[in-house]
Amino acid sequence: MTDSIFATSVFFRLAIGGDDLGAFHTCSGMGAEVEMESYAEGGNNGFTWQLPGRVTWSNITLTRPVTADTAKIGRWLDETLKRVEPKDGEIVALRPDLVPIVSWQVFGIVPVRWQGPSFDPGNPAPAVETLEIAHEGLRWS
Repeated sequence: MTDSIFATSVFFRLAIGGDDLGAFHTCSGMGAEVEMESYAEGGNNGFTWQLPGRVTWSNITLTRPVTADTAKIGRWLDETLKRVEPKDGEIVALRPDLVPIVSWQVFGIVPVRWQGPSFDPGNPAPAVETLEIAHEGLRWS
């Protein structure tokens, strides 16, 4: 069997600054983009140099149903709002049996947005929270 068989149902564990903030059902937005600068060299009409510039990292968004771990996010946000200090963390993709698939070290994490659940007694869907974080980069570990 290959690991790709298990990729259909994945959980994501988030830890920031050594604090485990629990498991999330979705994780999106992991990505980077290199800004390219075109440079036309005098006397060279055959091509334009493409020079790499800054790397821009996209924000990461994680979602999950509201659980007891929601309080962990609240405590982390309270601490961060008192003093915004970027912290390193880790996101680990886990199979349903909680065996790690892959993990990423995430550097300089700060919260961008937390969206709490909407409670609607007419809707049987679970209440969901969303956490969006900005960061200074990541590395596979």
